[in-house]
Amino acid sequence: MTKPAAADSAATAMQHDPAGTGDLMQELIALEPTSGYQELMGYRLVEWREGYAVLELDIGPQHLNRAGVLHGGVPASLIDTISGFCGCYCPIPGRVRRCVTLSLTTQYLGQASKGTLRTVARVTGGGRKIFFVACEVTAEDGTLIATGTGTFRYRTGSEDPNGVPRE
Repeated sequence: MTKPAAADSAATAMQHDPAGTGDLMQELIALEPTSGYQELMGYRLVEWREGYAVLELDIGPQHLNRAGVLHGGVPASLIDTISGFCGCYCPIPGRVRRCVTLSLTTQYLGQASKGTLRTVARVTGGGRKIFFVACEVTAEDGTLIATGTGTFRYRTGSEDPNGVPRE
């Protein structure tokens, strides 16, 4: 019987961070290059491990609609972004996993106009090539701003939890 891919990934993570101190997580976050979209939006990856990831975004005037509240595209973008990170964790520095969004659903539940948004994502299921994620976006005061679910497909080579060499 073969071990599930998640078990292989967890074993590899322990080899790189045997004490489980979170040093590996911080190293992987620091190695992740900043994208143009990340610079535009201003979000930051603050937690990242197998099947789980967290983004934070300080709301600025560029994130507000003409009514002065958070534009709906902001939580949708955060949900899409963090979902990809969540499913594409790779515990090996210098290697990476990639995916594409197949489907994304967002439910808007609250409003915000200032403070820090926190978007938490968890993998809820999937198989070798497809994975599913559920997310919540909350305001600094704990107000639930939006929830979302998504379906994602690994890009070629990224099905392997050990990823592919970073280019």
